[in-house]
Amino acid sequence: MHFKRFSPRQLQVLNWWCRGSPHQNREGVICDGAVRSGKTLCETVSFIAWAFYAFEGQTFALCGKTIASLRRNVTGPVLPVLEQLGFRCRERVSHNRIDIAFGGRKNRFYLFGGRDEGSAALIQGITLAGVLLDEVALMPRSFVEQALARCSVSGSKFWFNCNPEHPFHWFYREWILGSREKNMLYLHFTMEDNPALSPQVAARYKKLYTGPFYRRYVLGEWVAAQGAVYPMFDPARHVVSCAPPCDRYCISCDYGTVNPASFGLWGHAGGIWYRLREYYHDSRAAGVQKTDEQYCDALEELARGLKIERVVVDPSAASFIQALRRRGKFRVVPAENQVLPGIARVGEALRGGKLLFHESCADCIREFSLYRWDTTSGQDKPVKEHDHAMDDIRYFVTTCMEREQGGFCARAARRRSDNRA
Repeated sequence: MHFKRFSPRQLQVLNWWCRGSPHQNREGVICDGAVRSGKTLCETVSFIAWAFYAFEGQTFALCGKTIASLRRNVTGPVLPVLEQLGFRCRERVSHNRIDIAFGGRKNRFYLFGGRDEGSAALIQGITLAGVLLDEVALMPRSFVEQALARCSVSGSKFWFNCNPEHPFHWFYREWILGSREKNMLYLHFTMEDNPALSPQVAARYKKLYTGPFYRRYVLGEWVAAQGAVYPMFDPARHVVSCAPPCDRYCISCDYGTVNPASFGLWGHAGGIWYRLREYYHDSRAAGVQKTDEQYCDALEELARGLKIERVVVDPSAASFIQALRRRGKFRVVPAENQVLPGIARVGEALRGGKLLFHESCADCIREFSLYRWDTTSGQDKPVKEHDHAMDDIRYFVTTCMEREQGGFCARAARRRSDNRA
C-alpha cells in the first residue's frame, strides 16, 4: 500500500499528539463517522507512531469485537504499512501479541477481543501505556471500562474509533457528547475524508442506503436504523423549537407503576397537533413508585392554565381512570387500544406532517429512535420496551384525532420484510 496524500481530517488524527499541536495534552482521541471514511487505518498508524514517540519497552493493547475481526480489519492492513515506514513487526499469533521495533526502541502490543461481558476478565490485571479500541460501540461497557482502567502508566492515552449506533448508546452519550469534559479530541469522519475512496465508489455507497441507514452509514449520524416501528419519524422534520398559539388541548396517558408512566399535552393549530409538553416518570430509574393521586397531581400540573377537551387514558388503568374522575376536573376517556391499526394511524399522521413535537419532549423523541419491531416472535408486534410514550401517542391519535375527523378506518397491513410500518 502506498500513501499519496492525506485529507485534513486524517492529518489531524496522525499528528494531534505531536509536540506543538494544540491538542497534545488531550487524554485521547475519538474518531467516528461514515463507513469507508478512512478513520481506522490512519488512527492505528498514529497510535503505533505515538507509542514509539512517547514510550520505550512498554505494553499496549489493540482491541476489537473479536481477535479475528481485529486481525482482518486492523492489524492485517496496518502491519504492511508499518513495515514500509521502517517498523519491524513480529506477530506471535499463538500469544495474540505483536512485538514492534523502530529506531532502537521496542514496544509490545497485545490483541484482545471484547465480544461479551465475560471478555473483561481477559484484559484484567495487565498494565498498559495506551489502548486502541476499534469499533468500540460494538463492545460491552464492562470490557471497555476494564481496558481503560488498565492504562495506569503515566502519559497513557485512549484511542477510540467506531461507526455510529443508536443515539442513546452509552458510548455516544458519555464519551462523544462528553468529550470536552473528558478532555478528549473528537473527530467526525465522512466519506469525503478518505481520498483513497474514488468518487464512483462513494456514489455507489450513497445509492445503497436510504432513510436511517443512509444517515448512519453515509452521513455517520447516531440514529437507530434496524427494525424501527416509525422509520418515517425524522427529528429535522417533526421536532420544533416553538409552537403557534393553539385553539384546543388534549392529554394522553400511558399509566405505569413499576413501568414508566408517560403523559403528553397536545395542542391543535392550523390542522396540526403539537405535543407541547410531557410528563414521564420511570419508577425504576427514580427509585420511587408513585400513587394514583400523585399521578393525578402531575397531570393537573401538566394541564395548568389550559382548557382540556379530554384526557385519554390506557383503558387497562382502571384505578387511575377512577381517581381522575373522582376529582371531576377533566373529561376522562378510555383509549382505543388496537395496537397494529393504531401504529398504522400514527405512521400516517407522521408521514402527513399532522403530528409535531416540541424539542422539550425528550422522552418521546428518545423512544421514537428505540421503538422496534419484534423480529424473534414470528408475529407482527413491537418489542415491549421503550414504548410508553409511544403508547400514549397512539392513544391520542386513535382516540382524539379519529373522533375529531368523524371516524376513520385504519387497516393493519402485513409488515414488509424490510420491517417498515
